[in-house]
Amino acid sequence: MRNGLIGAVIALFVACFVPMATAGDLGTPEEAKAMAERAAEVIRSKGAAAAFAEFDAPGNQFHDRDLYVFAMTLDGINRYHGVKKALEGRNLLSLKDVDGKSFVQDMVAVKDAGWVDYKWQNPKTKAVEQKTSYMVRVGDYMVGVGAYKR
Repeated sequence: MRNGLIGAVIALFVACFVPMATAGDLGTPEEAKAMAERAAEVIRSKGAAAAFAEFDAPGNQFHDRDLYVFAMTLDGINRYHGVKKALEGRNLLSLKDVDGKSFVQDMVAVKDAGWVDYKWQNPKTKAVEQKTSYMVRVGDYMVGVGAYKR
C-alpha cells in the first residue's frame, strides 16, 4: 500500500512540475517544409557558404524550436547541420536509424523535393523519435528541415 502511494505521489509530481513539450513548442511538418524551401532559396541566391553562415547567425529564421536546417552533398557528405556540428564534413550515406533504415540514401535520392521518414534524436527531449524531413535539391546539395511526428 505504502509503495503504491509513493508511486502515485511521484507520478503526480512529475505530471505537475516536469516541463513537457506542448504543441506550441514543436514545429509542424508544414513549418518544416516552409523553412526548407526558404533555406533552399538562400542557397540558390547566395551560394552554400554564405547560406550556411546565415543559417548560423543569431536570431535567424532557420532555427525555430525543434526545427533546424541541415544540408548535404548528393554523395552524402554533411556540409551543414543546425544542431549537431560534429556531423559536418562526415559522409553519412551509410547512416541508418535505430530501425536499420538507410534514410540518408533516401534523402539524396529525392529528385526535386519530397518527404523522408526516419527516427532521430530530438534535440529538445533527447529521445529518439519519429521524424519526417522535407528535402529540396539545390544543385549539388540536398537541404532539409525535419519535424518530429506527434
